[in-house]
Amino acid sequence: MEFQTIKELYANSIRTYGNRPSFSMLERESMTYNDFDDRVEYVRGILLGAGLGSGDKVALLSSNMPNWNVCYFAIVTSGMIAVPILPDFSGSELDTIIAHSEAKALFVSDKLYSRLSKETVERMNIVVRTKNLGIIARTSSELGVMTEPKPDDLAVIIYTSGTTSSPKGVMLTHRSIAAQIQMDRDLFFVRPDDIFLSILPLSHTYECSLGMLLPFMCGASVVYVDRPPTASNLLPALRQVRPTVMLSVPLVIEKIYKSQVAARFRSSRFLGALYARPFFRKTIHRIAGRRLYKLFGGRLRFFGIGGAKLDTEAERFLLEGRFPYAIGYGLTETAPLIAGAVPSNVRLGSTGPVLPGIEARLEDTNELGEGELVVKSPCTMLGYYKNPELTAEALSPDGWFRTRDLCAFDADGFLYVRGRLGSMIVGPNGENIYPEDIESVLNSHFLISDSVVTQDKGKLVALVRFDRAELEKRYHEFRDDLAATMEDIKADIIKYVNSKVNKSSKIATIEEQEHDFEKTPSHKIKRYLYTRKSKEQEEENRKTPHEKQ
Repeated sequence: MEFQTIKELYANSIRTYGNRPSFSMLERESMTYNDFDDRVEYVRGILLGAGLGSGDKVALLSSNMPNWNVCYFAIVTSGMIAVPILPDFSGSELDTIIAHSEAKALFVSDKLYSRLSKETVERMNIVVRTKNLGIIARTSSELGVMTEPKPDDLAVIIYTSGTTSSPKGVMLTHRSIAAQIQMDRDLFFVRPDDIFLSILPLSHTYECSLGMLLPFMCGASVVYVDRPPTASNLLPALRQVRPTVMLSVPLVIEKIYKSQVAARFRSSRFLGALYARPFFRKTIHRIAGRRLYKLFGGRLRFFGIGGAKLDTEAERFLLEGRFPYAIGYGLTETAPLIAGAVPSNVRLGSTGPVLPGIEARLEDTNELGEGELVVKSPCTMLGYYKNPELTAEALSPDGWFRTRDLCAFDADGFLYVRGRLGSMIVGPNGENIYPEDIESVLNSHFLISDSVVTQDKGKLVALVRFDRAELEKRYHEFRDDLAATMEDIKADIIKYVNSKVNKSSKIATIEEQEHDFEKTPSHKIKRYLYTRKSKEQEEENRKTPHEKQ
């Protein structure tokens, strides 16, 4: 059955899967699809009773819980427009976003409510607590009017925060979201008996589309955890839920690989030499992969990875360990998936083929066949809310969206993402250098938590945030002779990285970051704050025309 709106999708699932489990919180509440529908109907009544009607915007600022989904569906099935907001924005950013969206109502969780200004709360017709759907504040008792949402009606405005710009409101219609969920279903068939374990923020399009709307359409159930996805929190949840489907970001699996696999074989020279041989490495990965599969509950069918580039060594472990992983690629502006694979059809370093129904091409290709990926998809946004200039830069009049990602295709149509166009470095001899590739190698080192590669006077410099706990555990002399030990460590890391990258991508020096890198609410490093090239350009821009001559 094909759906044109989220309401059509919703009504079909309630009708078809009424008595099946829908959403639950680990060790707490659980709901059937019918229970869920009752709660959605109750929230619709709250909104209509506060004077809201179709076309009005409603902000959704909450941690993950079944009631997040209740509020989302109550909003969009009433013809209103949901504004899901990432919980990691600062208080001033939250106030700005809510004001920019023109939201008339707000659903908010307890911890996030304290970040909002009094002025923001007072502007709302109604403010509702997501935990128990209790009313916090109310300024209107008028009766709103609800109409049936149409396919081309706006369904959501999602505020993103890029690494080089202020937040932008991505406008997605009912048609684009419904088309996306059906594409996802065709890529990987979700069964009614599937159990999803959700660990990513629902306000992120990746989790909302693939981790909430997709299982809901297919009659599956989703379990939420009310704690950060650290190893100590995740392992008990995995044992209890034994999920069949999970979505993750690279960081989760990279940490497991670094601590449980790679670190063990770097603990001695003999084990390291053994691990360096392909035959032994594959055997070791196969054994470790089986253990990891059991650790995840022993029922996993699909472990989806997206949101950033996955470290090559960690992916090789998953591939050779026969772990049921797959990597996808997309953007908020495309709702999100553009390309993806299933566990039986993965290739090292690739995000899989472009999904059927999406047109894609590369523009301004170089001699290696790499170019900017431009796509035309039924899932593409209408544009950026109240920002026609930025919309015109991203969307052509005939609907092609510029991803700003440098990509390549292999002979079979598998997509390989090289990096963001804005972050590419041009080497001294004119060669293209992709810092993300080098950072992936850096971050695979067990002593490094995060990194940014930049260029300074024609040489590549790695800015790194060391894992201090790991340093002190590994190097007993660390506290006694800090400077000498750190120089030796840096030299070893430079040697390690340069043995794994091509000639033009070799780093010259490493500089330690004393504090964590500043990141966006979607946990991407604000690269523009650390790139030397941008600082040099700023100095150039400050010069007078006479000084530039």
